[in-house]
Amino acid sequence: MRALALALLLTAAPTAMAQNVFVTADRMLDVATGRMVADPAIIIQDGIITQVGAREGLQVPSAAVVIELPGVTLLPGLIDMHTHLDADAAVGGFNGLEFTDSYWTVIAVANARKTLEAGFTTVRNVGSSDWSDIALKQAIEGGKIDGPRIVPAGYSFGATGGHCDITGLPPSFAANSPYNADSPDEGRKRVREIRKYGAEVIKICATGGVFSHNTEPGQQQLSFAEMKAIADEAHMWGLKVAAHAHGASGIRDAALAGIDTIEHASLIDDQGIAAAKKMGAWLSMDIYNTEYTQSEGAKNGVLEDNLRKDREIAEVQREGFRKALKAGVKMVYGTDAGVYPHGDNAKQFAVMMRYGAAPLQAIQTATLNAADALGQKDKVGVIKPGAFGDLVGVVGDPLENIRLLENPVFVMKGGETYKSPE
Repeated sequence: MRALALALLLTAAPTAMAQNVFVTADRMLDVATGRMVADPAIIIQDGIITQVGAREGLQVPSAAVVIELPGVTLLPGLIDMHTHLDADAAVGGFNGLEFTDSYWTVIAVANARKTLEAGFTTVRNVGSSDWSDIALKQAIEGGKIDGPRIVPAGYSFGATGGHCDITGLPPSFAANSPYNADSPDEGRKRVREIRKYGAEVIKICATGGVFSHNTEPGQQQLSFAEMKAIADEAHMWGLKVAAHAHGASGIRDAALAGIDTIEHASLIDDQGIAAAKKMGAWLSMDIYNTEYTQSEGAKNGVLEDNLRKDREIAEVQREGFRKALKAGVKMVYGTDAGVYPHGDNAKQFAVMMRYGAAPLQAIQTATLNAADALGQKDKVGVIKPGAFGDLVGVVGDPLENIRLLENPVFVMKGGETYKSPE
């Protein structure tokens, strides 16, 4: 594809070494308005966008790397608000016991690269073992490995025996999460402990889950008082809180307790929708991944009881998404990557459109909305001066064919190119 060849002009230095980068393309999507801007140019200095304008109106800085992208439409780097980078979708059920504990941190390195090359330049990792997401963030920021910007949660936590605990093993294993919380005071302490070791968001499990043992998705497992104490404590420390919540009562109580983002929200009802709207909570509804779970889960070792739970909530969740979207509840893009293979993050966009989202709405959940929910408005999810130089390029118009986002031809993070047209 000669027409898409990446042209490095003015200097032969690699992008990573350049202080100044000048990027041009055929078009740029303004994700705030949906307007397609023709012949844009973007200047990035030390990883930060300094100027955005028409190509003919901007002067190439001296000693800059020039990246020309004919035929390409640029968007801001995408954001996935619900990932598990240290999870392997191909390893389900008890098959994970075949691997040593540190295996999961090692595979997170490869998963981080896949995620970045898929166009997701920022992710929120909502739960890991052995602090692997914090280690991953440190290695990426230190330039040791490639990956997206990570907002890490460290350990997620919840009630003893609940979804965030270690379930499915006999008592002789003495397998328990070290951060279970069974009272408001314990919840407050867990926030302090987990923040101490590097968490930048707090993740709790308010209800049962699909992939745990002896929990049902609809079961509430943290009380309103416990969730409110956790939310108040986290907010005092300047942290936001994400709550895994499938069940209707757990969703409602999480919203009313001041939880910032509600994950899954599978069985949301009218009361939950009203509570989310009243409190300004964001919904992160992973409405793609059931397609992978149902087609591949059994061969990967996922137990029938877990497959049953996934089947029971899948379509209900999708219709709940449609209803909440229509009601005007705030939405962010969260996929539960790790339940399905990393790198397929963008496959959810098409499912969102199938259940009522307009193309621009879907894209905004992974850009403007996600940035706002992260507390990083104007830093990520936009192409404007002062934001990080995070760009994604596709061939064609994503508003006409949103599945183009599944195969970006260009990915840049902080002014450094990680994927370019051949």
